[in-house]
Amino acid sequence: MSQPRAIVAGATYLLTRRALRRHLLFRPDAAITQLIVYALAVSARRYGIRVHALCAMSTHLHVVVTDVEGVLPRFLQFFHRLVALGTKAIRAWEGPVWGHEATSVVRLVTRAAVAEKIAYTLANPVGAGLVRRAREWPGAKVLVGELGRGVLRAKRPDVYFDPSNPAWPEDAAIALTLPPAVAEDDADAFRREVGAELERQEAEAHASMHRKGHQFLGANRVCKISPGQRATSFEPSRGFNPTFAVGRGHAVARRVVAAAVRAFRTAYREALEQWRAGLRDALFPAETWWMRVFHGASVSDPVLVL
Repeated sequence: MSQPRAIVAGATYLLTRRALRRHLLFRPDAAITQLIVYALAVSARRYGIRVHALCAMSTHLHVVVTDVEGVLPRFLQFFHRLVALGTKAIRAWEGPVWGHEATSVVRLVTRAAVAEKIAYTLANPVGAGLVRRAREWPGAKVLVGELGRGVLRAKRPDVYFDPSNPAWPEDAAIALTLPPAVAEDDADAFRREVGAELERQEAEAHASMHRKGHQFLGANRVCKISPGQRATSFEPSRGFNPTFAVGRGHAVARRVVAAAVRAFRTAYREALEQWRAGLRDALFPAETWWMRVFHGASVSDPVLVL
């Protein structure tokens, strides 16, 4: 059984979803880039999601968002369905698109965590040995200078999306907003923080490639690989799937958030045991989503922090 997860309105997350068995289904060609941007723009607008950063790798997607209304599961279901069905049409792919692992959902609790994970998202192609600089990645992505002021925009793909259906506009766009942890008058400083962290991660990737005697694949070769192939580079199994991040050097915040996560899970399990025993007045903790939405369970009021 998976761990229960609090769905917090207004929280910022790093979201990661991987293709089945590391197939290169999202190889960064024009059709897939158009599909991913269009699907993200349509889905984000539908569920009030604010988008901060994006990087579509050949085998997985990274998106940093803020879930304003506390409907993240709805957004993920809709967005990933559009990407999967569109990919099946573009690639003439008959099998599943997504891997069997659940979406990785990491709540970014501090400003430092937001800056680090946005930089991580942008640096992914460099860390994977594909391009020397994040800006060289040919797929769907966000650049540092676009944070909080760029726009993701795409025309409706020619496949899957019915032009006669008003749910699929001819053009879809979503503005890249600043995370809630960043004030408008501090946007430039935030972009510098992300830029510095991105440079640090790129330097680490370059040093690692040098130690191993490897060379970067390059954008041209990336675009020529068959999407039916699978990534062959070593990838350790994910024994630990984090649910939150606080950034380097924030030990106190880590302890506080970890205690809150443990308290939520304990209260959830206790309420679930009562529910299974037939007590329909069992009170689940605040930010419970599944039991509230699908079973009408009662949820306690959130605790106000003054």
